Amino acid sequence: MNNQNSILLLDPTFDPKTSINCNLLVKLGINSFSYAIIDKEKNKVVAVYDEQECDDVPTKLRERLKNDSYLALTFSEVKIAVYSENTISLPHAIFNDDQLELATSFFSPSHSENLYTNTHPNFGLNSVFSFSKITDELIHQSLATSKKYHPNDGLLKLAEHVEDTALLLDFTAGSLHLLYLKDKCVIFQHGYEIENQEELNYYILLLIHQLKIDPHHTIVYISGIIHEGDEKYNLLKQYFDTLTFLNLPNSGLDQQVLDDMPTHYYTSLLTLDQCV
Repeated sequence: MNNQNSILLLDPTFDPKTSINCNLLVKLGINSFSYAIIDKEKNKVVAVYDEQECDDVPTKLRERLKNDSYLALTFSEVKIAVYSENTISLPHAIFNDDQLELATSFFSPSHSENLYTNTHPNFGLNSVFSFSKITDELIHQSLATSKKYHPNDGLLKLAEHVEDTALLLDFTAGSLHLLYLKDKCVIFQHGYEIENQEELNYYILLLIHQLKIDPHHTIVYISGIIHEGDEKYNLLKQYFDTLTFLNLPNSGLDQQVLDDMPTHYYTSLLTLDQCV
């Protein structure tokens, strides 16, 4: 990473003129911004951009849309996941497209009027969410045809391939997205900004006690900015018996461009390509 906490990994054989054969995946986290370009004909990752510790993610999005030539290319498909506190999951039994406003009564006043939904048939849920007005406006100006997701949608997709009782933790440099499953049912999902180890310790203990998680019989799947033996990893090892790095399942995707990076860094970003 450079002194702006950003990195661009690029396949030297990538020809921007072939972008129409590619998918663009964009992820706006609590305090991070990243994107990947996947050549669908070759089933190959040809570019990954990642920036951590963003003080103002909407401003970063505006800056990248203005100055990054790769984001201006024409793609076969664009998928974008944006962190927002304005999200709710509804069981299929009570989900009604015509009454979405009732489900958003607790959304913040600053949210956009545009509501988005995604279906998770494996868990019997529908996600309903909205972005901030400024983020939604930027997306509609430059990425109008994109498919919209919440970062939890990616975790739910990954969760289709894990054990019946599991805790999925996806880290950035300063945040944590999590999903807890028990008997293949979604018990809890959320995102937290994490400033230091003390805060991470607090949230992990809170989860264990409030959700009555059994640390000895719960597999913890970890992805994102975390390494074996670092402070985050060692903290988790204090409480849980089994930690497993979560890589992209069943894709056959050529990730050679990431050979110098831990592959689990970008699992949640790349899994957007599997979201429908």
